[in-house]
Amino acid sequence: MRFVDERSQVMSAEELVRYRRQLIIDGFDEAAQLRLRSSTIAVLGVGGLGCPAALYLAAAGVGHLVLIDDQVPEAANLNRQILHWGTDVRASRTKVQSASWKLRELNENVHVDARFGHLSKDNISLLLGGSDLVLDCTDNFESRLVLNDFCVGHRIPLVHAGVEGLSGQVTTIVPGRTPCLRCIFPRPPRAGRELPILGAAAGVFGSLQAAEAIKTVTGLGEPLLGRMMVGDLGSGRWEEVEIARDPDCQACSRL
Repeated sequence: MRFVDERSQVMSAEELVRYRRQLIIDGFDEAAQLRLRSSTIAVLGVGGLGCPAALYLAAAGVGHLVLIDDQVPEAANLNRQILHWGTDVRASRTKVQSASWKLRELNENVHVDARFGHLSKDNISLLLGGSDLVLDCTDNFESRLVLNDFCVGHRIPLVHAGVEGLSGQVTTIVPGRTPCLRCIFPRPPRAGRELPILGAAAGVFGSLQAAEAIKTVTGLGEPLLGRMMVGDLGSGRWEEVEIARDPDCQACSRL
């Protein structure tokens, strides 16, 4: 990943106060915080997963957040998409506009780049250019696979999550080291029906995505590499599933 050399940087007095509670975590220090400040993380989809993920990334001090979405918030989004409020719906703001001003208010040290557009093979380089890590917060596999193939081809780490009802899953993909989405989902489900979802479930798995991104950037803890965490909030049961690379994967088998 392309980070600015943190040895040439120093933290301000305000930053030392703001991030004090994470700076005293075992295995986390000022160098880790500076790696966060030097990183560019893209969030694809500012919805049920992307909103909590972006909130916690901004709060943690990621230096440059790129928000990508092509939708306008609706009343039916408000049970789970916590960066979008009734005022945004009434004003017909785009989701990237709605989210970006709130994140800037939360942490003025973070540069938030709002990019309105539908991800495609034609524009993905423009939308994701310069990103050190990407969060897959989309709700359809067509976009996910376009994103997967770009990240694999450019060796960009990708944090995937999905949620339905009270259940969800999360894993971190590091091209060349772990399975990619095509390995994990060789036959992706067809889109069509409206998915049920509890807002709190989206909050849990979006927060896990933020944690995975922070761990990957800073070296804190153990990211979910080659492992998928699957959780059911209805029963309170969690399990870790080992996942393997497909030697014939059309996306990552040559890495």
